[in-house]
Amino acid sequence: MHSLIRQIKKTYGMAKPHERKTVLNNFASLSVLQAITYLLPVLILPYLFRVIGPEKFGLIAFAQAFVQYFMILTDYGFSISATKEISLCQHDRTEVSKVFSSVMTAKIGLALVSLVLVSCVVYFIPKFRDDWMVYVLSFGAVLGNTLFPVWFFQGTEKMKYIADLNIAGGILTVVLILFSVRGPQDYLMVPLIISSVGLITGLWGQYIAFKHLGISFRFPGYTSLRNQLTAGWDIFVSIVAINAYTTTRIFAVGLLTNNTVTGFYSIAEKFAGLCQTFPLSSFSQALFPRLSKIFHRSKARAFEFMQRIQLITVTISLLCLPPIFVFADPIIRTIFGGHYPETVLSFRLLLVSVFFISSNAFRVQFLLVCGKTHIYSRIHVIMAMIGLPMIFLLIDSFSYVGAALATIMIEAGIFTVTYVTVKRLKFS
Repeated sequence: MHSLIRQIKKTYGMAKPHERKTVLNNFASLSVLQAITYLLPVLILPYLFRVIGPEKFGLIAFAQAFVQYFMILTDYGFSISATKEISLCQHDRTEVSKVFSSVMTAKIGLALVSLVLVSCVVYFIPKFRDDWMVYVLSFGAVLGNTLFPVWFFQGTEKMKYIADLNIAGGILTVVLILFSVRGPQDYLMVPLIISSVGLITGLWGQYIAFKHLGISFRFPGYTSLRNQLTAGWDIFVSIVAINAYTTTRIFAVGLLTNNTVTGFYSIAEKFAGLCQTFPLSSFSQALFPRLSKIFHRSKARAFEFMQRIQLITVTISLLCLPPIFVFADPIIRTIFGGHYPETVLSFRLLLVSVFFISSNAFRVQFLLVCGKTHIYSRIHVIMAMIGLPMIFLLIDSFSYVGAALATIMIEAGIFTVTYVTVKRLKFS
């Protein structure tokens, strides 16, 4: 513990006063956001699980995993490329507006493509056509996500707006679900509420960008659109590859087993995701634009800063994850009011993969900061080519346990390759 405190003090001292203030303020906003947005599901998931039952819960989880692919398409690589570009020109309002206009136009175009693709899948494939309303209602979340300019708020380091909008949306979602979902017959209200709230927060985010942050929209030309799509391409390929072995786990379990098993496994995924992202994700998001600026001034300083941050996250993981692993059974039993061995076993296995992810997070981010997007892309594409068949084979052989085992092997492989790659980078 004393060693961890010393590392934090050294890392804190490496940043300039105004850098520390900006990063800490953004970290605080995003941490509050994640604490609440993850606390709310902890409160609402057990309610939904009990009220609509494991089967309908699994169906909704499967539909959410399905539409997640279209969120990836509409996000493209803008969450990284546009954030980085805006962070470097955030004081030039004209240039920021130009980037904003180009990115939003591209995202809306990709959303229209997504709508056509979803319509075709739901109409022509029986498994989807049988529950078509679930998928149609779930698709509203894609539209809301398209409109919500998270990348813009991150790039301008205005993370407070992300926190405020998501907290308001999360509370509204919980309240509406508690009042509207009273039995299995109300299961369609769940995707309807999630999508409606997503659209509201997305439109609200647009209002803030234009009204309070001075953005003006000008329809971009072909060159601007092409430049944004080109800049985000490597990131997009990487994100597609990453989701080929992340989002696909629940999707594959749903395809190869049944809705009930999918429901049990999806609970484990959500709780493992909580351990993986809070508070690591908020810190990573807050640090990315600032680390990009540090790298722009001094490559060696940014590299040392990244190494110290990564060491701190590894230490925190070693302190926090083992107790969660040991007490997984009583945690699940207390929250869901029953003994669900499938969920407990999956959760414990997924915690192992969480350790590899948290021990690698800032190395992965650093590849993006220093412009090595082609290396970042190559690592994840190769792992997707290996991991995707592995997921389906292991699920086919070991059911839901196979999904968790595949996750451990994939994340361990990514950790190893990224560690070796970053270690070979020389900055002086």
